Amino acid sequence: MILRTENIVKQYADHLALDNVSIKVPRASIYGLLGPNGAGKTTLIRIITQITAPDSGEIYFDGRRLHENDVYSIGYLPEERGLYKKMKVGEQAMYFARLKGLSKHDAEKSLREWFEKFEIQAWWNKKVEELSKGMAQKVQFIVTILHKPKLLIFDEPFSGFDPINVNLLKTEILNLQKQGSTIIFSTHNMASVEELCDYITLINKSKNVLSGQIDEIRHNYGDNIFEIDYRGETEKLIENIGNNYQVLDSSEQKFFRKIKIKAIDKETGNALIARIIKDAEIVNFNEIIPGMNDIFIKLVEENK
Repeated sequence: MILRTENIVKQYADHLALDNVSIKVPRASIYGLLGPNGAGKTTLIRIITQITAPDSGEIYFDGRRLHENDVYSIGYLPEERGLYKKMKVGEQAMYFARLKGLSKHDAEKSLREWFEKFEIQAWWNKKVEELSKGMAQKVQFIVTILHKPKLLIFDEPFSGFDPINVNLLKTEILNLQKQGSTIIFSTHNMASVEELCDYITLINKSKNVLSGQIDEIRHNYGDNIFEIDYRGETEKLIENIGNNYQVLDSSEQKFFRKIKIKAIDKETGNALIARIIKDAEIVNFNEIIPGMNDIFIKLVEENK
């Protein structure tokens, strides 16, 4: 584990922002930090980045207690962007790079390469206030990752980007992971979570209500519902499946029939196939696995 938090508590006046929150972030993973607005995600991020301190609990980074010098090994892209509007883009990027410990030569060399990759090299001598929101976000993304930190934290990194630039950022995030970076990814976009994340934690009402490997979580929250395309007689198929299954829906398609069946008492898909195959030709067989959006909504509603 590159990062571990144990029983983090943070209280603001009469608001309990974090209530004994523990997470374990595996090295070189993309880790989704999820939750509704006000759940405590940003507070946890601010504690990990040492912007604020917990009231109690421990944080371990890279195998030991978090130290103040670990800020040089962590890159943080906050949801609320912060660039100095009157400064020139290149000048400001150089300033942030030097703060992260890069030499002037290395900083300019790396920045020029990234500006070219993101097609913003023409803006080097423009003032930040002349940039579009998307352009400014590209600059801030670059200065966040430039010093190649071990841990990167992105809070809603795709906010304000068009689909082309979203794909550009996703590609770079995956490249960073391949190069060994660990990424904490906070977002409300569940499609991006399913596409990018290996693990997730869902925080709701200041508590960690769900953590784990994303595919395992999705399977665990499945309702044992199967959708089958087949050729054959529906009545015979229903007769063969017996009382361990409940038919939820059936329909006629142009070249085959479709049926949706819920297995009772955790009957397996293989057992269902064995029953159907007697009198039907199976064209397609799928277990319906819930998406993270459905799981998110279900857990938040249950914990209201």
